[in-house]
Amino acid sequence: MKHAHPLAQHWQLLGRLLGAGLIATTGAVHLDLYLTGYRTIPTIGWLFLLQVIAAFGLAALLLVTGSRLVSAAGAGFALSTLGGYALSIWVGLFGFREVPTTAGAVAGSIEVAAFAVLGFLAVAPSGRPGARSLYPARPLAGRQLALAGPLESLVGAAALVATALLVVALATGGATRAAARSGGPELHVRQIAGKAVLTDAQGFTLYWFAPDSVSKSRCNGTCAVYWPPLTGTAKAGPGVTGKLGTIKRSDGSLQATYDGHPLYTYIGDSAPGQASGNRVNLNGGFWYEVPVAPQSG
Repeated sequence: MKHAHPLAQHWQLLGRLLGAGLIATTGAVHLDLYLTGYRTIPTIGWLFLLQVIAAFGLAALLLVTGSRLVSAAGAGFALSTLGGYALSIWVGLFGFREVPTTAGAVAGSIEVAAFAVLGFLAVAPSGRPGARSLYPARPLAGRQLALAGPLESLVGAAALVATALLVVALATGGATRAAARSGGPELHVRQIAGKAVLTDAQGFTLYWFAPDSVSKSRCNGTCAVYWPPLTGTAKAGPGVTGKLGTIKRSDGSLQATYDGHPLYTYIGDSAPGQASGNRVNLNGGFWYEVPVAPQSG
């Protein structure tokens, strides 16, 4: 009997290491997202924390046991995490609607890869995949081999479908979110938690960022995804008393300002009337809602 190449003989160990690494990596990505913004989002923040704990726990179990059951659990975990991400982009979860980001795309790609590796690891027969001649002619081994081919094909097909869904979600989610948050250039005043604060035309709370200056926004790139700038030249609605203006952002667009503060909304506010971004320290500094002084008689 010919012996398989040493690397092929240890494919399961390599699969365990790769699968554990992928699961741990997606956990690390979610931990970073949790610490830099998602921890302030009701329900979603706790779910992110549970995802991080589960990811690192599964990675440790994979390294220690390498069992098919743990591999299958890891594959299901990766696929369910990816499904939750796609749903949060398309329809929202627990009142929160996600936007496509580079971090999200990276995490989604890692989850597809983790599902594929751990899925194959869970369904493939012991030994090197495809080395059918290495198995003795026992009834149980024969049944395993008979099932292995179709199950491996099923895992491969599911990985392709998951990849396609991720691409579609990333391609379509941005336009949907932009349309939902295009609150218009008029500023309004709304009572939120007993205080009069500035909102956009849809009623979403507007924020100012402590590191900003009167002429420059220091929230760009990924920061601007979580804290969308209010772009365009704003006009004052009823009760708005402050001085309005604009600054030019790094991408050349105009951002509305109020009393010298560039204005933003917050991705964590899933509906008008919320102010979950107030007094949080994220993306390099503190964020505050914009108070509106009452008009004098």
